[in-house]
Amino acid sequence: MAAGNSTSILRIAALAVPLAAALALVTGVGSAMAAEAPVGMLTNEQVAVLAGSTVTNTGPTIVSGDLDLSPGSSVTGFGPGTVTAGTTHVADPVAVQAQADLTTATGDASSRASTGNVPVDLAGLTLVPGVYDGAALSLSGTLVLNGDADSVFILRAASTLITGSSSVVSMIGGATSCNVWWVVPSSATLGSDSTFVGTILAGATITADTDATIAGRLLASTGAVNLHSNLVTRPAGCTNTTGGSSSDGGGTDGTGGSGGTGGSATGGSSTTGGPSSSPTQTGTLAATGVSTVPAGLALGLLASGIVLTVLRRRILQARH
Repeated sequence: MAAGNSTSILRIAALAVPLAAALALVTGVGSAMAAEAPVGMLTNEQVAVLAGSTVTNTGPTIVSGDLDLSPGSSVTGFGPGTVTAGTTHVADPVAVQAQADLTTATGDASSRASTGNVPVDLAGLTLVPGVYDGAALSLSGTLVLNGDADSVFILRAASTLITGSSSVVSMIGGATSCNVWWVVPSSATLGSDSTFVGTILAGATITADTDATIAGRLLASTGAVNLHSNLVTRPAGCTNTTGGSSSDGGGTDGTGGSGGTGGSATGGSSTTGGPSSSPTQTGTLAATGVSTVPAGLALGLLASGIVLTVLRRRILQARH
């Protein structure tokens, strides 16, 4: 082997070492993001609706899971609304504990380190697992959450959350409603005919407008929960929110197939309607500084692949 070739090979090999280290670092960061712990729901694992002052309803709402109220004592509109796969607790020890556990869950979700910021309107974004902060959040179109069954998404508003009519929170890649939380210090309003996923931890009132469908929980600390011909289905089959499985009844991870609201009795798909692929408006997300780990991982793999290819060619040339 010529001395020049030997020197070149050694130089290329030396480049591969820091690149491999960088790749390991990027991969480690990605693993840390994926390992974000779920927010412990404690007794609220079984709850679909929890209010502080009152629960009101108009129309044939279906609440799949417990309906709890504390310290208030007025629940109206059931029927025509119904509570299935659950029990109603009004100003009793169970409801009192539910409010205490809501306080604990809100404190947990609020204390997590932030992944990055999101714009006010979440429409057109595709989010990877993480903890996201925004101002008064809104949703005028479709938000996609892309992850697997263990992926955790926490979205924290500075004040209110308002979703527009026919807006959609869609889940792809196996992500489920078990691991989506919305921290809303003030009030939350879900627009008519909207499809929503996740547990709302609200400081004040939660209102679900006509025919809004929720795969998750509506938990209000001090205010009311106002329902209008809605389907509220608490997550079921969750294995990592309180250390055990909640497969004892309740709803499914999804609220229907593509654009539907029926859901599957056996869990079905966790997609809650809307498009099955990611929205095209992803530049806004990148500009906020989130979703950068997958890109870094891709660059690391590309760089390492180039170095290894060049090294292999040099070795073959030296042999000949």
